[in-house]
Amino acid sequence: MIRLVSPATLRRLGILGMNGRNITYIGGNNPRRNYQLVDNKLLTKQAAIERSIAVPELYGVIDHQFQIDGMLEQLEGRSAFVIKPVQGSGGKGILVITARDGDRFIKSSGAVISAHDLRRHTSNILAGLHSLGGRNDFAMIEALIDFNPALAEYSYEGVPDIRVIVFRGVPVMAMMRCATHTSDGKANLHQGAVGVGIDIATGRSIAAVQKGSLVTHHPDTGACFKSLHLPDWEIILDLAASCAEMSGLGYLGADIVLDRQRGPMLLELNARPGLAIQVANQEGLVHRLRIAEEIAASAPDHDARIRLAKEHFHVPQGAAIAPP
Repeated sequence: MIRLVSPATLRRLGILGMNGRNITYIGGNNPRRNYQLVDNKLLTKQAAIERSIAVPELYGVIDHQFQIDGMLEQLEGRSAFVIKPVQGSGGKGILVITARDGDRFIKSSGAVISAHDLRRHTSNILAGLHSLGGRNDFAMIEALIDFNPALAEYSYEGVPDIRVIVFRGVPVMAMMRCATHTSDGKANLHQGAVGVGIDIATGRSIAAVQKGSLVTHHPDTGACFKSLHLPDWEIILDLAASCAEMSGLGYLGADIVLDRQRGPMLLELNARPGLAIQVANQEGLVHRLRIAEEIAASAPDHDARIRLAKEHFHVPQGAAIAPP
């Protein structure tokens, strides 16, 4: 049964809709001239490196079709890697390889593809099949994240990531996106990954959702989300908040991964972050964004913005809505 909610109820709950996000927060705070840095993953990586922000190692870039024939030579000695479109969005076109046997490559799901499949996928990236607006694109080859083993039970066949919404340098809301078999090992909620709301103050879980429904356990591993507590949470908040100044955007989503050796690393930025994070947190964004605006106007520096965000947006344990 589909339950309809009135606009008045949505306003009372502080639910941010697409129009409000696009007009008030994206349109009013993100200068168009700064979009290129965020929409282009190579430019994002370069800017992060200049600011000493950790990012996954770049193995190479394919920017012309004739280079595809030499891909295997370029990947010689690489048994695990990720191929992604430089201007992709929503997780489209990302190919995760976890192992190889000669010219046979094993995806995170366990499926085996050939060298021909690898080249064809890369060719499709260059043709713009997975890119914003269908524009011709580049393919970048990155190191596969060796993610923190503390999170291993919360993700399946893929790497979990943490999305933090930042408004005017203030961390406003966060969630961890956990890959599942349904999502083909990708941390994409639209493909079936689980979104876990995260308390800004502590890094502990608030609630978990899959395909819009509340869940308590990971569908593949059986891990209980109630016990999730992210390590290096202070570093994650600091990294996310730093991205506002780096990008010149007032409203953005920072996607962060936790590497076993290097700790939190910036995966990518998003100038148009989705709204499903509200479902994962069981709370609307509007009220928090208004408070964040006040914090940004009064806080003297970066550290003060983070400290005040933790004070205002703390969710006590047990306050989340549990599924029936």
